[in-house]
Amino acid sequence: MSIALDLLASARRIASAAAPPRVRALHRPRQDAEGKRSAFCAIELDGGWLGLAYVSLDDTRSRIDAIAADSIIGRDVLDVVAGCASEDALARTLGIAALNALSVWFFDRTGFVPPDAQGVLPGIAPAAGEQVGMVGLFEPLVDPVLACGARLTVVELDASLAGERHGWRITLDAEALGECDAVICTSTTLLNDTLEGVLARCARAREFALIGPGAGCVPDALFARGVTRIAGSRVIDAPALIDALSSGLSWGRYARKFDLARAEYPGLDALLARL
Repeated sequence: MSIALDLLASARRIASAAAPPRVRALHRPRQDAEGKRSAFCAIELDGGWLGLAYVSLDDTRSRIDAIAADSIIGRDVLDVVAGCASEDALARTLGIAALNALSVWFFDRTGFVPPDAQGVLPGIAPAAGEQVGMVGLFEPLVDPVLACGARLTVVELDASLAGERHGWRITLDAEALGECDAVICTSTTLLNDTLEGVLARCARAREFALIGPGAGCVPDALFARGVTRIAGSRVIDAPALIDALSSGLSWGRYARKFDLARAEYPGLDALLARL
């Protein structure tokens, strides 16, 4: 079974144990006065729980703008979550956002709070001389990795970025991940259905961190396949974040970054037992 199908199975187990809230709204990123806007959308559930997903892959941004506002209001959240296993990019995006919202609601219901992130770098603790891989370029993390004395290889899809840098490199060759002791991977791999292929190349890695605002779902399926930690964002001020999205403004201050290690997670079975 694929990761997406396993994530959907987890969502169905949650919904069968306790009726989740329905979808209240889809919040789309709008442009600010300079034409800039967020790369994320949010799905809101009744009660105010929010889940985020990246919208800048393929034609998702233009397609999400074309969705009728009332077409998603009141829908069963599981119907939307089912899209995470679709071959359609827009359905996957909405599915991941809905899954993240459902997960936030579930964690609140069961009293589970993922631990706060400690600093900019996920807790992979790179040592001097180790090889760190990065799937997708996270520029704010480059210097912290190098400051540990580790070597860094970034795997990117954008050919214009490829090349050697001072102390690190960007490559288009995903096979380079096989040499890495620790890997930091963008959560957009859930959207373009590449995460399993990336994990298959990282058998040597002692740590595999899936990071980004879209990494907010119940992580059992991810941990079972080799992800060792999830570093995502949990919304702490939903009204303010929604206003920021609708105004094209930065919303980071309205979310809390967390860093959840596999060993710190009680598991879906244990959380379901709390309901």
